[in-house]
Amino acid sequence: MHSGSMRQRQPDTVTMRAHTTYTPAEIMAVAAARALRSDDVCFVGIGAPSVACNLARQTHAPGITLIYESGTIDTKPDILPLSIGDGELSETALTTVSVPEMFRYWLQGGRITVGFLGSAQIDRYANLNTSVIGPYEKPKVRLPGGGGAPEIAAHCGEIYITMAMSPRGFVDKLDFVTTLGHGTGGDSRAKAGVPTRGPTRVFTDLCVLAPDPDGKELTVIKLYPGVTREAVQAECGWPLRFADDVNEMAPPDEEELSVLRDLQARTDRAHRSNQ
Repeated sequence: MHSGSMRQRQPDTVTMRAHTTYTPAEIMAVAAARALRSDDVCFVGIGAPSVACNLARQTHAPGITLIYESGTIDTKPDILPLSIGDGELSETALTTVSVPEMFRYWLQGGRITVGFLGSAQIDRYANLNTSVIGPYEKPKVRLPGGGGAPEIAAHCGEIYITMAMSPRGFVDKLDFVTTLGHGTGGDSRAKAGVPTRGPTRVFTDLCVLAPDPDGKELTVIKLYPGVTREAVQAECGWPLRFADDVNEMAPPDEEELSVLRDLQARTDRAHRSNQ
């Protein structure tokens, strides 16, 4: 049981020294975007991963190649897509290939450096559940399923995960393992015959986590401005580990927030006009 005082979350907006405010969702997107490089080839998920990848493309990583599961390659959307079938993706792509070619040639061929995933549940070894909450035979909630996530996690060079922290999402034991992270820890991923690095970063609305080098248990490596260790632990279902040199991440700067908010505003206008 966590005390009521430990359950205090990061406020809805946080004030920077320059009197600029940002939301937890915005700093999560900024943290994830900063990890991307201009020479990355990135397999993008819909939602928070798409926000982070397109923010990186429009700021410090203009050369990044974004690939969506529908087969669009080097797409440069002006607005955030509603789904992998959104016309914005094919209209702004360099080319579009079939889904079998996408998975067989691009993904399984080892041509993608970073895969971005979200999840409903994650455990301490970054295994993911997007299938069911509760018993598989009679679940409380039936989720969308794995889609391409198991293959993405197995074949991309490394995996970034974005999800907001909560005790329901960060759990000691998954109700169902949809997507392999680091298995049971240590070298269990390699023993399962999966040679890629797997999850290397988890970007949340409170902190950034990474697997420790040996045991592969997720460890807090960065805290966001104003967030305490106690606040992070209160939103996690297992006893968290903290790195020896936990740093405070620099807050979003004016350019990052401006680009991010312009992107969201364009998206909102476009979706409203299509209703």
